[in-house]
Formats: sequence, C-alpha cells, structure tokens
Amino acid sequence: MTTENYYLTLTCPNKPGIIAAVSTYIFQAGGDIEEAQQFDDKASKQFFMRVSFSCPTDGNTLRSGFIEIAKRFELTWDLRAVKDLKRVLIMASKLDHCLVDLLYRWRIGELPMIICGIVSNHPREVYASIDFADIPFYHLPVTAETKPAQEAKLLEIIADNKVDMVILARYMQILSDNLSSELSGRCINVHHSFLPSFKGAKPYHQAHARGIKLIGATAHFVTSDLDEGPIIEQDVTRVTHGDTPEDLVRKGRDLERTVLSRALRYYLHDRVLINGATSVVFSD
Repeated sequence: MTTENYYLTLTCPNKPGIIAAVSTYIFQAGGDIEEAQQFDDKASKQFFMRVSFSCPTDGNTLRSGFIEIAKRFELTWDLRAVKDLKRVLIMASKLDHCLVDLLYRWRIGELPMIICGIVSNHPREVYASIDFADIPFYHLPVTAETKPAQEAKLLEIIADNKVDMVILARYMQILSDNLSSELSGRCINVHHSFLPSFKGAKPYHQAHARGIKLIGATAHFVTSDLDEGPIIEQDVTRVTHGDTPEDLVRKGRDLERTVLSRALRYYLHDRVLINGATSVVFSD
C-alpha cells in the first residue's frame, strides 16, 4: 500500500492519557510518528498537540477511527494529508515587497501552497514588473462608500475558491468588523512594528523622532480589534542614532518579509494553534 504523510493537530481540556491514546492509535493504524510536539497551558488548562506521521492507512479511514478518541477527550482536531496543500489568497496594495517575497518562496518550493489569487485595491498595471504567471488577479478598488460592496465581492472570491487562509501582504486597508469576524482564524496580517507600536501615519518616522534602538515586525491573526489578534511571529533589528528614517524603512521591509513568510510557513505546516488571545506555535 502507498504510504501517506499526515499532520494531526488537536486542542482539548488537559487530562491524563491523551498522548498515549493518540500515539497508540497511530501505531495500531500502521503509522510511524516522525515528529510530535505538545504544550500544556496551565493558565487555560488546555492541551495542544501536533503530530507528523506516515501511514499506509487512507485519510478517511484514519479520521473515522479517530472519532472515538476525539469524543473521549473532547478534542477539537484536524487531520490533513501533507499532499493536500492549503489554498491561500494574497492581498496587497502598492507596497509589494511582501507580495514579491511570498511569490518567490512559493516558486522555489519553500511555501507549499495553492495560490488561489491575488487581490489588490490597485490595478494590475501597478505590478507591471511582477510575473504573476497564471495566478488570477482581482482588482477590487475601495472607497468609504463602496467598502461594503467591495468586501462582499471579496467574500465571494474566498468562497468560490475554497480559500483556507487570506494573507494581508501589506494590504493598506482596514478590514471592517464584519469582514474581520467572517475571516476569524483565517486571515494573517503583518504589522510594520514590534507590537505595541507607534500609532498613525509614518510609524518609522515617529520611531526615529523618539530615538528608538529597536525596530520590528509582527505577524498576527486579524480580529475586529485592530492589531490586537493572536501573534504568530515577531522579529527585531537594532538601529542607531545614525540611521535615517529611510534606513529604518529599508530595515523594516526586510523584517516584514521574513516575519510574514515565517508565519505563513508555520501555518502551511499546521504548526499554529489559536489559544484565546494568543497562539501556540510549534517550532520547526
């Protein structure tokens, strides 16, 4: 029989026997565990686990047999064959450094995913230098008056393409509370600061005026509370009094690219589990 590779993720109230039950089930199905990580959150009394394993048993049979364990331990769980790539929609505005970086990493196989489309509030001509190949491009201009209709069209695109995750690759529009709720747990944004941040326009210029010594970037899930969603990944770099605002922008772009790509990679490999206002990220 053909052996498939699987990711199993689960969350449940912590109680004894979970790891034993999961590993025994995989063994009895003929599986071989390649990686297992778990976390017991003492504060929330929740247990989180990710298992990567190979197995000759087909996915439907594995899922059916696992239902009894899921009921016994009150699991919220997902089992996915690694070959079943996640479907991603990328949204961008004029700042295209994150978009270009994600496309490059996708092309070289670093980000295994199906890109269902690229959405922008600017026309295709803005990205004349970028090769989108046969990736569908959707121009969805937006104003305060057209925002409800624009977001309705976006949700239609997401539904039609069975999108698993929306990536805001420096998409310079604030999502409405309704859209944020609709995409809860299914939308990742990269923020141009190590949160908490300088608010308003020109954050790097504000930081420069305050003489900061670190700048950063943060990738997080989108919620209706602006920039308050569960954080997935962060990074910082040092700056000095000799750096100009333009230097900070340049260094910030580098951080934004790497932080967003890391967060997306973790998601694509089922390494991110939401834990209330925070997240559990199993390192690779």
